[in-house]
Amino acid sequence: MEKKISIILTVILSVSMLAACGASGADATSSGSQGSAQEPSNSNAAVTDSSISEGTEEPAESAAPTSAQPSGEAPAVYMTTDISPAGLMAVYEALGREAAGNNVAVKISTGEPGGNHFLSPDLIKDLVQTVNGTIVESNTAYGGQRASAALHYQVAEDHGFTAIAPVVIMDETDSMSIPVTGGTHLSEDLVGARFSEFDFHVVLSHFKGHAMGGFGGALKNLSIGYASSSGKNLIHTAGASTTTFMVGNRTTFWNPWRRPPRRL
Repeated sequence: MEKKISIILTVILSVSMLAACGASGADATSSGSQGSAQEPSNSNAAVTDSSISEGTEEPAESAAPTSAQPSGEAPAVYMTTDISPAGLMAVYEALGREAAGNNVAVKISTGEPGGNHFLSPDLIKDLVQTVNGTIVESNTAYGGQRASAALHYQVAEDHGFTAIAPVVIMDETDSMSIPVTGGTHLSEDLVGARFSEFDFHVVLSHFKGHAMGGFGGALKNLSIGYASSSGKNLIHTAGASTTTFMVGNRTTFWNPWRRPPRRL
């Protein structure tokens, strides 16, 4: 069942800035020497692939990195001030890597009911449909309307995702195990069983706060986001349980710059 999964695209959009930013029409850019990436004036969108740089801006079309990342090079971060469907397509095209395969997954967070902390379907529609993608998500471990597949599918519909593409809740039937080699706390990661149906993954992440991690974004969308409900419990309890997240040595995961949890 082992497949080679290519994860090419990580987009981090600051939800708090979307309302304030306007489409500037700027192309996705990269530059030549290693250093700090140029900060956009009124928005925050990034796609990571091959070397962080600073200097003269180049059009996205001429800045496509190679598919193989040389060892030791810093990853490139492509910035855009154009928070729009066209801007999202520009950063995807700048990577120079086509989403290929018979089944392309597009991982997002469907967002909690009643809120708006998720990527707008209108923003991601063109990209999702260009790659002929299926939107994928996994159930939560903390209850609510995203804790069961039936309710979660309804949330995806209510938030407009089923209108732009097929949606699959990856752990609607079961989990599958992915071995963790050399892990400190985990020997396996439990992801949704339907993960194995896809041979290429595009990951779209929005930037948000998190009580335990401080900030959540691409890494959270990949690790906790892909984990099944059981897998989320396994991660949060440092491998102690697949049925609850309220046991185990959870202080291991607390940000050292924040105060420790009030109770375990």
